[in-house]
Amino acid sequence: MQNLQKVTIQYCEQEDRIRLTGEVENAAPVVIWLTQRLLQRVLQALLKHDQSEGGLHSHHHIFQSFAQQAATAELEQTPQVSVQPAVESSVWLVNSVDLANSEQRVELTFRGSDDQQVRLLLNEMLLRQWLAIIYGLYLKADWPLDVWPDWIGGNASATNSQQAVRMH
Repeated sequence: MQNLQKVTIQYCEQEDRIRLTGEVENAAPVVIWLTQRLLQRVLQALLKHDQSEGGLHSHHHIFQSFAQQAATAELEQTPQVSVQPAVESSVWLVNSVDLANSEQRVELTFRGSDDQQVRLLLNEMLLRQWLAIIYGLYLKADWPLDVWPDWIGGNASATNSQQAVRMH
């Protein structure tokens, strides 16, 4: 299975979908499409811990907010070069996402039809940056924000939808 080394995530208004263009080792970049419905499910699983606590304690909410602000600030300060698709890029729709958590990272395995799959490995900082970018794209797309916890709210709105996340 190929690991995504660097990704660029953009909202495509014509498709009303999110396009993830990713570099993989020793291959042309891949272009995968994510629907709102699938992303809602992924986000619910990723954010489940915080939502399951219901009435979050104010100190927990403040910690999450500060950690999110720090990750977003670091993302905004680091110059990024977008990943560009190539003529030979594989382009496909994501049908499912496998999520694996460990103390060190989160693994998202995006699966399409015909055994198409790529994996995105995110440590805590990269996960927070990825969430900030996705949140910004939700705002741009005018998609419902009910899946998002309050602590992410004002932190990602300034995130540029063209930004890339460096993976290694």
